[in-house]
Amino acid sequence: MHGKFFWYDVMTTDPAAARRFYASVVGWGAQDSGVGDADYTVLTVSGQGVAGLMPIPEDSRAAGVPPTWMGYIEADDVDAVAARIVELGGTVQKPPADVPGVIRFAVVADPQGAGFLIAKGLMEGGPPPLPPMTPGTISWHELYAADWEQVFPFYEKLFGWVKKEAIDMGPMGTYQLFATPGSDEAVGGMMTKPQEVPAPFWGYYIGVPNIDTAVERVKAGGGRVINGPMEVPGGAWIVQAIDPQGAYFALVGPKG
Repeated sequence: MHGKFFWYDVMTTDPAAARRFYASVVGWGAQDSGVGDADYTVLTVSGQGVAGLMPIPEDSRAAGVPPTWMGYIEADDVDAVAARIVELGGTVQKPPADVPGVIRFAVVADPQGAGFLIAKGLMEGGPPPLPPMTPGTISWHELYAADWEQVFPFYEKLFGWVKKEAIDMGPMGTYQLFATPGSDEAVGGMMTKPQEVPAPFWGYYIGVPNIDTAVERVKAGGGRVINGPMEVPGGAWIVQAIDPQGAYFALVGPKG
């Protein structure tokens, strides 16, 4: 559905090491994409693909792009949405292109520089999405914006996102929840980033069965926890972390 997050992948400097790390921390299985000679690993839950892993492309590496997680937002017409992004003040970093028979996508950024992909699948059918909060799925999407109030209309006009509850976080400002089309419940939140965060970015929360066990595995695998565990409304716990190659990610799950 247009405007809905539906896929995620991590670009990394060491795909084999990253694959082992996330298998330990999250429990993901892994399989080759089977698409030509592409070096792309599909990360799986019960055999079903939920995310991907790939080396940083040479052009991106040359431009200084670090290891990073990226989210894909469904576009009913990738080319038209890419043009609209420019009209609304965003940028197209890689123009629309096809992975033949699989997906049409473009790499873009919002007017404040937070990057994401717009994409449309080219394959018919496929298994239904796993239920929300299934361990191993990404269930929350968080934008650290230069100014969330200024950038929200971009997503509203482009994708039809709607505001839900606004949470007062005291000195950290407002945390604005949002819903995407087809969802009555919030699927993410936006906030104005702290000054120490150098640039706007999107972060993604991966579900785990036990947050304490996951924290131990992050540390044992050479990752670094930078915040948490911290309880959030609804009784879940979160941590924010850096993987051994330097990519930011977050985890959500029950404690104890």
